[in-house]
Amino acid sequence: MKLRWLIPVAILFPLRLQASGPAVNGRVATVTINPNEVTVLHLRPEFESSIHMPDEITSIVLGSPGSFKAEHNEGEPEYVYVKPITKNPAESNLLIATKSGQHVTLELISEGAEVTGPDGPVDFLIEYRAKRSFLIVSDPPSLPLSEVRDKKPEPSATGSGARLNMIAPSALDEEFEQQERINAPHWTKWDGNQIETSIGDIRQWNNETVISYSIYNSSDQPVEIVPPQIQISGRKVGKKKKKEGNGIISDQLEIRDHKLSATRLEPGGRVDGVVMFDRPNFKQSTEKLFLQLAQADQVDRPILIRLPFTPPIASDRQ
Repeated sequence: MKLRWLIPVAILFPLRLQASGPAVNGRVATVTINPNEVTVLHLRPEFESSIHMPDEITSIVLGSPGSFKAEHNEGEPEYVYVKPITKNPAESNLLIATKSGQHVTLELISEGAEVTGPDGPVDFLIEYRAKRSFLIVSDPPSLPLSEVRDKKPEPSATGSGARLNMIAPSALDEEFEQQERINAPHWTKWDGNQIETSIGDIRQWNNETVISYSIYNSSDQPVEIVPPQIQISGRKVGKKKKKEGNGIISDQLEIRDHKLSATRLEPGGRVDGVVMFDRPNFKQSTEKLFLQLAQADQVDRPILIRLPFTPPIASDRQ
């Protein structure tokens, strides 16, 4: 009897999907956590996608709450559910931190409700897994996810890729260790925040900029911080968009790599970090460059630290 019922169900189920609209190219992938990579998540209105982490999620940060919705609840501590809330094409970023200190960065892309045909992919499930060993730098996805972006430096024309991969992390580690050795940084207080900040060296490596910094918890309560971002603001939008705002917008620059000693600060605690990013070759006179730091419980009130466009220190990683 079971076999007789399975055959008509298997035939009718595809017909039901075809009758509801264009076929959806749904995808499921498993990705190894790598803080140096950005996972691109393709979404579509009226579809919800799931993100599964290997341990309990402590915080999520959504770049554009007006275009996307990200949900996480204590009943399912390892899951985040994401979907677009606008039918127009939209893009944003999503940051996820876990209890074990793991961080992942996703780029959310929705092509909007006007997509027709099966060409536009939809990622139904992204399942992250931890590295099996600290000696493993990268583990390929179990199912190919074609749009995982590697943020490691590109090999130069004068040296092999293997040699560069050894040099770049070493230079970044040196900057990090140098910041850790500063015993008494000059702390800057920020109104409405529990944390104080201090900026160390700002260096230029070819077209990349490296910033060392420290964060201090001056309150009597523990604080959690999110990964740093680099913002350039002051660009004037076109005439069509001036009606919608004050004519000033900001962009997030791509972060090549970053290192942070911890994301949780106990009262009186300190963490040190370093961030490397691609700085544009030029800017308009009205644009300003900022290091953006934020507490996990008030990401809508980030700390913006003004940076010089031309780093005061130039050095060669080799």
